[in-house]
Amino acid sequence: MKVTDHIKKANGNTLFSFEIIPPVKGRSIQELYNNIDPLMEFEPPFIDVTTSREEYVYIDRDGLLDKKLTRMRPGTVGICASIKHKYDVDTVPHVLCGGFTKEETEYLLVDCHYLGIDNVMALRGDAMKEEKYFEPTKGGHPYAIDLIRQIQNLNCGEYLHEVVETDHCADFCIGAAGYPEKHLEAPSLKTDLKRLKEKVDAGADYVVTQMFFDNKKYFEFVKQARAIGIDVPIIPGIKPIAVKRHLQLLPPIFRIDLPQDLIDAVEACKDNKAVRQVGIEWAIEQSKELKAAGVPVLHYYSMGKSDNIKAIAKAVF
Repeated sequence: MKVTDHIKKANGNTLFSFEIIPPVKGRSIQELYNNIDPLMEFEPPFIDVTTSREEYVYIDRDGLLDKKLTRMRPGTVGICASIKHKYDVDTVPHVLCGGFTKEETEYLLVDCHYLGIDNVMALRGDAMKEEKYFEPTKGGHPYAIDLIRQIQNLNCGEYLHEVVETDHCADFCIGAAGYPEKHLEAPSLKTDLKRLKEKVDAGADYVVTQMFFDNKKYFEFVKQARAIGIDVPIIPGIKPIAVKRHLQLLPPIFRIDLPQDLIDAVEACKDNKAVRQVGIEWAIEQSKELKAAGVPVLHYYSMGKSDNIKAIAKAVF
């Protein structure tokens, strides 16, 4: 079922969903299941699975370093299929511009269609670790809007090199990213909202936001989005603070502000166990306020761990 259909079926009730990351190559998928299992009691209608960009590794060959391009966390579509089969829940693979040619994207989408995966999250992706700014992959898309157009074309039977007359076209529900505090490369929030409107006009069916820690930022973002004609569901993305280093890591990486009350509470903690509890309590209050406001879904960035997400969900749902 499409994410948008799950939202309609909920009749105004807020749904619970979460995002996971694939395990590193060589690790068992059972570790992933162990973290998904405790969250299934909250009946998520869908689970997102991220896609990681390629990166360079250096292999020692007789004293010489050989630079190779690899993916440390492959298997997004396979994991989506496994989760769908094991839990009978819809999955949403993240599809990136970065690291994929248009042809590779088409093959991935065809696999998703065959597997009965009805939803995809279309993202530009981050710059590689060696790059200061995002550089499009040769033969790939430079922007998420181009990726959305390719997916929408496939929904109409238009492949890259031919139009196929068929009664069995894909019908993907397309998610896009929104940034309550603007994308790190956008010159202003107003400009960023214009880009989001273009993605919706191109075929994005719903929006999931970047993490934020001040609900006022989300509410104002939604208000401004509606004012320029963005009428699709806007799902808030929530990430609980888990370690003290998040105070230094999250703002520069994601270009977000942390509320002073949250900073003060984290800085007062003696260890990361206490920080994790502060993060849980803050996310619970965020979630309760958002749920009371009638958001369609509360979407949690789990980063592969479920104990704090379970504690939050237990208090909210």
